Amino acid sequence: MNLFRISWSNLKDKPLSSFLSGLLMTFGITIISLLLLLNKQLDDQFRKNIKGVDMVLGAKGSPLQLILSSIYQIDSPVGNIPLDEAERLTRNPMIQTAIPLAMGDNYRSFRIVGTNKKYLDHFGATVGQGRLFQQDLETVIGLRVAEVAGLKLGDTFAGSHGLDAEGEEHADSKYKVVGILNPTSTVADQLILTPVSSVWAIHEHAEHEAEGKAHEEEAHEGEEHEEAPREITSMLVKFRNPLGMMLARGINSNSKLQAALPNIEVNRLFSLLGVGVETLRGLAIVIMLISGISVFVSLYNSLKERRYEMALMLSMGATRVQLFGMLLVEGLVLALIGFTLGILLSRVGLWLFSTRVSSEYHYNLAAFEILPEEWGLLGVAVIIGLLAAALPALGVYRMNISRTLAED
Repeated sequence: MNLFRISWSNLKDKPLSSFLSGLLMTFGITIISLLLLLNKQLDDQFRKNIKGVDMVLGAKGSPLQLILSSIYQIDSPVGNIPLDEAERLTRNPMIQTAIPLAMGDNYRSFRIVGTNKKYLDHFGATVGQGRLFQQDLETVIGLRVAEVAGLKLGDTFAGSHGLDAEGEEHADSKYKVVGILNPTSTVADQLILTPVSSVWAIHEHAEHEAEGKAHEEEAHEGEEHEEAPREITSMLVKFRNPLGMMLARGINSNSKLQAALPNIEVNRLFSLLGVGVETLRGLAIVIMLISGISVFVSLYNSLKERRYEMALMLSMGATRVQLFGMLLVEGLVLALIGFTLGILLSRVGLWLFSTRVSSEYHYNLAAFEILPEEWGLLGVAVIIGLLAAALPALGVYRMNISRTLAED
């Protein structure tokens, strides 16, 4: 007797109840699987980019905004800070490296970041084509920038003011692509990197153009520019040892700048997100348990309706163990169908989410491998399916064959 074939036929005979049970299991698996995928990929991206950055020095404001804008490039900068003040604070012996960042422009929504070679070294980024920038308005670009924006070695382009593609274009000053980076799977893949002095030169030129028409006293205007200090957006700081964290409190208390600690802010962000994630995960578990109840009700009703059929099978030589196994297989099949469809739907959901994130923030989250936790999820689904089927299947052992055949 082919238990699987008979079980499959029984499920097809009750398409509505089988569909409902499988659908509930699928929804539960989909939600939990998608949460696992998103949690892992977001955690990987956040931890990978934050590695080696112990403190971010920037303007007063939201510390989380400073972290998101300076490390992950997914928020607007808090403001600018004087370069000389930042350099003075980072001369402390406890600080190993300090990488300047100057932001404010973009090209086709890809951010143009003024920095130095230490920034590339921090992410382990190497130039795959061309060379590193050496003078003003030379740029090296991440591989994703080259692919999406269509830039190649030797191309020139004008940046737009602001961090979105709708900003006013700096048409009079154009950058030149002198290098394309090898992929790093970090934020460096989606940036246009140039010397800090390039950013100063671009904005000074724009200011001179605007002020030259509004002011007639050139000498007075020149004095203003001579007095204006050089500014950057932030500095990425690495300490020589953990004791360097004590510097952050002193900077926040005794200076006009802000020191934000990435690990603290990111952990706080994940704790806030975790409330919603745990709520959704709890909802998914409830849905899976409801699907188990649905399987139980479906098989219980099926057992009542098929009592004569089963009694007849027993009278023709089938054993009660075989009938019990047949019902277990029905629960197992529903669980496996729910798991398979749930895994597929979670990948579709991840692809849609990644497409949205990629278009807005240029992060790629489309990694579709099966996670170890998902194999555990398969085990949970199988257990729910088998338990839901086993409870009504026990009725097979209480069935009186002669009475059932006589009644029906």
